[in-house]
Amino acid sequence: MKFVSWNVNGLRACVGKGDFDKAFSELDADFFCLQETKMQQGQLDLEYLGYESYWNSAEKKGYSGTAVYTRHHPLGVTYGIGKEEHDTEGRVITLEMKEFFLVCVYVPNSQDGLRRLDYRMRWEDDFREYVCALALKKGVVICGDLNVAHEEIDIKNPASNRRNAGFTDEERAKFSQLLSSGFTDTWRSLHPDEVKYSWWSYRFHARENNAGWRIDYFLVSDSLKDRIAGTEIHNEIFGSDHCPVELTLDLQP
Repeated sequence: MKFVSWNVNGLRACVGKGDFDKAFSELDADFFCLQETKMQQGQLDLEYLGYESYWNSAEKKGYSGTAVYTRHHPLGVTYGIGKEEHDTEGRVITLEMKEFFLVCVYVPNSQDGLRRLDYRMRWEDDFREYVCALALKKGVVICGDLNVAHEEIDIKNPASNRRNAGFTDEERAKFSQLLSSGFTDTWRSLHPDEVKYSWWSYRFHARENNAGWRIDYFLVSDSLKDRIAGTEIHNEIFGSDHCPVELTLDLQP
């Protein structure tokens, strides 16, 4: 079973460039998860044969937002994590399947000057509580832009980015805490020493120079880690400042 996740940084813009339809068709996923859609459902007529879609849009128009396209009808769909403080920005969609939960998430950015770092810390604790509760019931697949480069290998210039949003000690420690709560970073589990990035700034020719960050992930609960069959980071695909990431699991929907 094939999963793809992509922060499209504005779905309408990505579609307008002509990149999205091509990537969607070529990647041929069972589940195609999107972050930062920046739109309300219905603003774009984007349906694909054989797929149904679920959308969680932010109350603030043109901001945040997630969506999931699936070939497999879920047992249930949940929007948000059940905490009002976090659930107005369209950041989480959970599909319950027979064997697993699929959680598509767009984690809040701590922003310039780390002005949202305190909020980010509350988010991290509440999100970890949410997914750990799911994992008590069945396997969990978490995908999306987690807005953190976990280790120095996951960022081109670790020293100069040490206190920048996405590479603070606090954010990295929260990611470590999530993993130690019973989750596996699927890419790093299969590629322990490989350097590959999923996001590049639009400034300073960062993508051209491959001065990137790996901040887009697939995590699985430890009950599913033996089912990992393959992972990819598709840095050959353009259309956003992020590229799609992929996970293949030996699972039934």
